[in-house]
Amino acid sequence: MDTFATKLLSWFDQNGRHDLPWQHPRTPYRVWLSEIMLQQTQVRVVIPYFARFLAAFPTLPDLAAATSDEVMAQWAGLGYYARARNLHAAAKRCVELHGGDLPRDFDALHALPGIGRSTAGAILSQAWGDAFPIMDGNVKRVLSRVHGIAGWPGLPANEKQLWALAQAHLPATRLADYTQAQMDFGATLCTRANPSCLLCPISADCVAFRDGLTEALPTPKPGKPLPERSAVMLMAFDTAGRILMQRRPPVGIWAQLWSLPQADDLAGARHWFDAHLDGAFDDADALPDTPHTFTHYRLHMQPLRWGRLTARAAVGDNDDLRWVAPGELASLGLPAPIRKLLDA
Repeated sequence: MDTFATKLLSWFDQNGRHDLPWQHPRTPYRVWLSEIMLQQTQVRVVIPYFARFLAAFPTLPDLAAATSDEVMAQWAGLGYYARARNLHAAAKRCVELHGGDLPRDFDALHALPGIGRSTAGAILSQAWGDAFPIMDGNVKRVLSRVHGIAGWPGLPANEKQLWALAQAHLPATRLADYTQAQMDFGATLCTRANPSCLLCPISADCVAFRDGLTEALPTPKPGKPLPERSAVMLMAFDTAGRILMQRRPPVGIWAQLWSLPQADDLAGARHWFDAHLDGAFDDADALPDTPHTFTHYRLHMQPLRWGRLTARAAVGDNDDLRWVAPGELASLGLPAPIRKLLDA
């Protein structure tokens, strides 16, 4: 067995996470769900969402049979909503093509929406013990340091080298534990900042530790300032205290979630208001600007609030517009920033 894998597994036996909810029982469906939720999200955040999602959709066919609104309502607040849409689409495809189960075949698994090379490897190794490498941010960081690989890991040449190393380090047995060990090691010991090198079981083999490069590796992605954007959010209440909500388009930010009607500027907001609501646009109360940072830009939400409005007939005839009582908001899939805005 590769000494890297041997030392990592020995460390995992003493220090790894052995009681995560998706490990008991470790089924393909539970492993898949956890892997999707854990993409760009920390374990402590995922655990309660995982429990609620499983309670709502205990099996893959249950997820496939759910409506988009039901899925988004359970995912709301976890962010990166394309993950939920892909999860739902993949479940439907598994029912159509694979008898309601995840396929135990790399190419078939990789072909499902939302399952990339690393996620496919993680599912196969953890659910079935098959020998496939993974390549999440933790693994990139650990391998870059251990092997002294300079340059941003996302560059094609570096990524190819890292995949080859990940494949070479695979042990012959205990693939599920090894996969978890890599993630735990990077998350708790070989961290991005202030790694615990003195406690590291592989520091004697680590180029970055030997050469004093642990803070420099892996090389960060070249940065650039986030663009700033603004949007006017229309917060309209009717005489019964219900708020007008609009379903987002099927593509783009917050796709298919329910949100407040939105316009790019005041002129657009006035046009939308006049087309859908009876009342005076200029009677709005301007609420404080609320910023939210996405991966690629920062959005400044500028809420306008009206009370005791009535809607034109088009609202009642439109499946993507709905008056919602405050107590019913929890049943809708709402983006976390919108939920915070409404709570405030």
